[in-house]
Amino acid sequence: MLIDWPALSARCDRAGIPLRGGFHPCDDDGVPPAGDLPAGTLVLLGNAGPSMWHAFSRAREDAPDLALDDWTSSVVSALAAELGATALFPFTGPPYWPFQRWAQRADSVHPSPLGILIHPRFGLWHGYRAALVFPERLSLPPREDLPSPCASCADRPCLHGCPVSAFSPGSYDVAACVGHLDAQAGAACMTGGCLSRRACPVGQEHIYPEAQRRFHMRAFRLAAPRPGR
Repeated sequence: MLIDWPALSARCDRAGIPLRGGFHPCDDDGVPPAGDLPAGTLVLLGNAGPSMWHAFSRAREDAPDLALDDWTSSVVSALAAELGATALFPFTGPPYWPFQRWAQRADSVHPSPLGILIHPRFGLWHGYRAALVFPERLSLPPREDLPSPCASCADRPCLHGCPVSAFSPGSYDVAACVGHLDAQAGAACMTGGCLSRRACPVGQEHIYPEAQRRFHMRAFRLAAPRPGR
């Protein structure tokens, strides 16, 4: 199947899970074969701003208990079957695929002081939910290589936004964060999203809707490790 990038992008947009860049894998990238053939192109899909959330929310109108991972798997697996690609996900495994490393190959993203990847335009309000591996070597648009906005950020407000100082350069105190979320004092984080993430000035126009921030915080709180569990 001959696939061009604009048509692929439009198809993914209609499915509600936009393209987030792509690359031609090398041996060191750890990309599995596309079926029985070597991988020619890996394309990442996910969200940048609230676009994917709107599609997921519409699906939940008929299935209120629908999980985001289940919705993602259903949508992207259907795309893979239609397009002759292999679908990969960061939430299945083992093996657990190196999505963060792939993202830095596919997109202009950089590690932030919070440990998550920052985009020069979307800031911290983006994510990677799946990948499609094609046997063909697709023609990719020119990569927009932009410097990390953290390099010119002297104040680092993200490191000072947490009420319990869970973040420091190169470190994240999960226990302090989860303990705060479990307490009444963590209500602002639970309803409005991580205060450190919200403190970053980059990409504020792309911040997730409050319902999406609340959804992700609830999911994190449920999944986070606790002593004795």
